[in-house]
Amino acid sequence: MTGAVDLPTAGWLGAMDATWCAARQWRDGPWTIRDGQGGGKRVSAATAEAPWTAADINTAETAMRALGQAPLFRVSPAEQDLDTALAARGYVILDPVVIYAMPVAKMAAEPIRRVSAFQIWPPLAIMRDLWAEGGIGPDRIAVMDRVAPPKTSILARERDRPAGVAFVARDGGRALIHAIEVTPELRRAGVGRNILRMACHWAAANGADWLGLAVTRANEGANALYASLGMVPVEQYHYRQLPE
Repeated sequence: MTGAVDLPTAGWLGAMDATWCAARQWRDGPWTIRDGQGGGKRVSAATAEAPWTAADINTAETAMRALGQAPLFRVSPAEQDLDTALAARGYVILDPVVIYAMPVAKMAAEPIRRVSAFQIWPPLAIMRDLWAEGGIGPDRIAVMDRVAPPKTSILARERDRPAGVAFVARDGGRALIHAIEVTPELRRAGVGRNILRMACHWAAANGADWLGLAVTRANEGANALYASLGMVPVEQYHYRQLPE
């Protein structure tokens, strides 16, 4: 994958882990095991950190089941052997994901329309309500709470009403935006762009040069928006989960 000049195309998965983190994670043989505590696949999937064997897969499955989690692995395109081994065990592919990124300066130079977006931490009750309407409940709010600063949440307004929310945090020179939610009746009204613009303003003020986000390939509207803003794919992955 290629992008803008000097745009880093590696290291985004590590930044994602730092800005949307598991309740606990540890090494178990060749794996990183994550205790997601209901926070979703990103904070619950095991990942390979070293060469593994079939017996090691059994070990990871046991560790995840001990946490009350269905066995789930995050697999990158370079891990074809792991993908094949999991498929042979009956694991199914879930949610192919693309990570997009762009230079923060690209949108940080654009002014924010008056009273159209705000940086707020901790999130207001109305923001939690907007997230809840989109299926982002207390377990994922808990993920935001445990991320180390600097971080913030963003509230967007459109037509004199709350219109969207997001969470953004920095890891080194990269800011990652997560949990973007726009109210259905205000989609295609520029709310998503407004949220990303505010995220770039926040990132620039907090020492980040790059803004990234992860989105499923199936979300065609979001993929089209990010491409239209000049964001480019920098990493990709999918999950393999064992139906139980």
